[in-house]
Amino acid sequence: MLDALCFWLETDLIMVKRKTTRRAFLKGSVAIGGAALTAGTSVKAGEGDPLITETQEWAQFTGDGVDATPYGMPIDFESDVVRRNVEWLTADTISSVNFTPIHALDGTITPQGCAFERNHSGAIELPKEDYRLMINGLVDRPLVFTYEDLERFPRENHVYFCECAANTGMEWAGAQLNGAQFTHGMIHNMEYTGIPLRTILNEAGLKSEGSWIFVEGADASSNGRSIPIEKALDDVFVAFKANGEALRKEHGYPVRLVVPGWEGNMWVKWLRRVEVTDQPIESREETSKYTDTLADGTSRKWTWVMDAKSVITSPSPQAPITHKSGPLVISGLAWSGHGAITRVDVTLDGGKNWFQARLAKPGERKALTRFYLDIDWNGKDMFLQSRAHDETGYVQPTKEQLRNVRGLNSIYHNNCIQTWWVKKGGEVENVEVS
Repeated sequence: MLDALCFWLETDLIMVKRKTTRRAFLKGSVAIGGAALTAGTSVKAGEGDPLITETQEWAQFTGDGVDATPYGMPIDFESDVVRRNVEWLTADTISSVNFTPIHALDGTITPQGCAFERNHSGAIELPKEDYRLMINGLVDRPLVFTYEDLERFPRENHVYFCECAANTGMEWAGAQLNGAQFTHGMIHNMEYTGIPLRTILNEAGLKSEGSWIFVEGADASSNGRSIPIEKALDDVFVAFKANGEALRKEHGYPVRLVVPGWEGNMWVKWLRRVEVTDQPIESREETSKYTDTLADGTSRKWTWVMDAKSVITSPSPQAPITHKSGPLVISGLAWSGHGAITRVDVTLDGGKNWFQARLAKPGERKALTRFYLDIDWNGKDMFLQSRAHDETGYVQPTKEQLRNVRGLNSIYHNNCIQTWWVKKGGEVENVEVS
C-alpha cells in the first residue's frame, strides 16, 4: 500500500474553516497573496500589471456577431473539457464507453456534449419521423406510438443520474487509473423531459398478471432488459429531451428509457418496444455480463440499484492544486440509487479525522449532489477521501469492507471510498491507504 509513505498530518497542517465568510476568505487571500508578492511585485491594486493598466487586444476590436456560432460551443480556452476513451479498454469503440470530465465540471447538471456514453453496437441515426414505440404482451390493447404521439401526453421534468455498473470497476484490485474522469466518469446527471412509463402502460391497459416488462432498443444490439413491474410503475421514464434540448444521438435520440437509481445498462436507448410479461426475459448479454462475481466463485444476480457513492473531483489527479498554500476549495459529487444524499464527510488524513462537508443544496432523490469543504492548506501532504450518507442510513464503505464481502473478482458495483494523495507541490495521485 503506502507503508513507505509518511502517513501523518501535523496538527498545523490544515485548519478547517467551519464558517467561511466572503470577507474572511478575501482577507485570507490578500494576506497570502501579499506575502507571496512582496519579493518582486507591488501589492497595490493593478500596479505593474499590464493586464490591469493597459488596454488589451480583445478590448480594441469588435468581436464575433451573433450568427458566428448558430449553435453555441465552448470557447477554445476550455477545449480540454471533453469526454475521453481508454483505448485498451475494449477491442472497438463501437462497443465501448467514454468518460465524463467530472474533474473539470462544477454544479451537478452534466452538459449533454460531455456526458459519458456507453454503446453496445454503435450510436445509430434514427429520424423522429421513422420512430415507433410498441407496447405489447399482457395488455388489453397492444399499441404503437409515433414520436408525435408521445409529445401529446402530459410531460414531466426530472433530474436523475445515470451510472454504468462498471464505474470504478478497474479499481477492485488496486489503484489503477490516475484521474477522476477515468475512475468515476461513467456517470452523468441530466434533467430529462418525457412521460412516466406507467402513463403509457395504462393507455394500453395493463393486465393484472403482468409482473415484468421486457424493453429493447432499435439499434443492432437491441440491448433487451427485464424490469420488475413495481419499478416500471414507480419512476421509470420515457424521455425525449435532456437539459431542455433533444437527446443527442449517442444518448438515444429520439427516445430513451430512464430507470432512476438503477445501473445504466437498464436505460435502453432508441427505445422501440415494451413487452409486459409474467416472468423475466434475459438477454444473452445480461446473463453473461451483468452479474457480480464473489470470492467463492458464485455470482450475485439482478443487483440493479446503485448504492451510495461519492468522489472528490477537485483536487484530483487531473485537477491538481496550482498554488503553494492558502485557501482551497475541496469539491466533489455524491449520489445514491436509494434516494437522496443527506450528508458527505471529507477526511484530509486518510480517514483519521472526518469533517462534514457543505452540500451546495439539499440532496435530490437519485440525482447528483455537489459538496464543498473550504480549508486553509499549508502546502503539505494530504490523503483526501469522501464518504456519502443517504436517506436510508446507508454509509459508503471502504474498499477493504467491499473486498471482505466481494473479493477481487468483481467488475461491477464498486462504490468504495476513493483516496487521492495530494503531494506538497500540488500534484495528486490515485492511491490506496491501509
